[in-house]
Amino acid sequence: MRLALRSLPVFMLLCMGVAAAALAQDLAVPVTGNVIDPERLVRVDSVLERYVREGRVAGAVGLVLHDGEVVYERAVGWADREAGRPMTTDTIFRIASQTKALTSTAILMLVEEGRINLEDPVSRWMPTFERTMVAVRSDTGLVLEPARRAITIRDLLTHTAGISYGGEPWVAARYRAQGLGYGEAYGWYTAHLDEPICETMDRLGTLPFVEQPGVRWVYGYATDILGCVVERVSGRPLDAFFRERLTGPLGMTDTYFYLPPAQRDRLAAVYTPGDDGRVVRAPDGPRGQGDYVDGPRRSFSGGAGLLSTARDYARFLEMIRNGGILDGVRILAPHTVAVMTSNQVGTRYSEDGLGFGLGFQTTDRLGANGFSSVGTFGWSGAYGSAYEVDPKERLVLVLMIQVVPYYGSGLREAFKAAVYQALVPPPVE
Repeated sequence: MRLALRSLPVFMLLCMGVAAAALAQDLAVPVTGNVIDPERLVRVDSVLERYVREGRVAGAVGLVLHDGEVVYERAVGWADREAGRPMTTDTIFRIASQTKALTSTAILMLVEEGRINLEDPVSRWMPTFERTMVAVRSDTGLVLEPARRAITIRDLLTHTAGISYGGEPWVAARYRAQGLGYGEAYGWYTAHLDEPICETMDRLGTLPFVEQPGVRWVYGYATDILGCVVERVSGRPLDAFFRERLTGPLGMTDTYFYLPPAQRDRLAAVYTPGDDGRVVRAPDGPRGQGDYVDGPRRSFSGGAGLLSTARDYARFLEMIRNGGILDGVRILAPHTVAVMTSNQVGTRYSEDGLGFGLGFQTTDRLGANGFSSVGTFGWSGAYGSAYEVDPKERLVLVLMIQVVPYYGSGLREAFKAAVYQALVPPPVE
């Protein structure tokens, strides 16, 4: 039965109008009138150059969008210092956990299509997660107890499923025995595995986790599990789903799980901190250069597997900043983006002004995240790369480096501070 609006009482129509206006206000981001001062933005150059000169990174690419336009793009130092190959703005980087934002987006695309729900148990597609266990330390040693409830898609998106990377001493041996956790590779790294990611994640479901679902924020394999869910719901490998539904439509032509061999000279070398604070070239293999060119090419890690450029990743972020659309290509609805980029976990992530949404860290208090505005969202990767989106200032910031393990050199904070000091009110006419 269809109800005509004119049949509703005037009071109800007014209430509907107020509700619609309130929803529009919730979804809208109050923006400032600040502009970028090009003369002040030049200070970013000296920040990047100093870190290269001091040997704390071999090279870097910084990119800033303001109102969707490139206002800063600079490559400094070396993509491969030992080979004498300079860094360029189209250098390809291992972006590790920056992959998580794309996998979270893929999941939400399936939610929008009605193929999954946020409250669905992951065991619907991954039977080994039907009856998960939790490892609890006690005075008598390690105790395994059943999970009190099923792990949901929402738990995985918010990292509140209790699933780590298996590095805790009380579970580490069990994870290593199943080819997970920290052994020959870092826990988040799977590019060397000669098996599909779903086989790896099915084994994960047989291992004990480190917290009950929903209790606290625990960082780990959650988004790799979501990548497997994307595969099983869509019937497509994760690399194909990304190419056909996400990176392809967005024009992200340099974003891959494994690099085409013809592009190997565009891949930045990986460095690692030396004893004197200066970086040295990392070894070959999983804990260094990785298997992104000559590896088995079978494990499409939704948590940490992608390679990309600063420009490509900025296109993805600009789509999110723009409410789910870029250049006429609609990926997500605005309301989905609003939920994705707002705190969904209360104080379980932080009690001091930071939160976590459906795939992004959120800034909920001014000063909690450097100079970022309230409403800013972002994350980083294990090789040191990082990004932020500040809707209030209409900013997208991307910094690409390759240092593993990332040792908190301060470059990410200095880069961001140099960008924000260039934001000023427009000149008075």
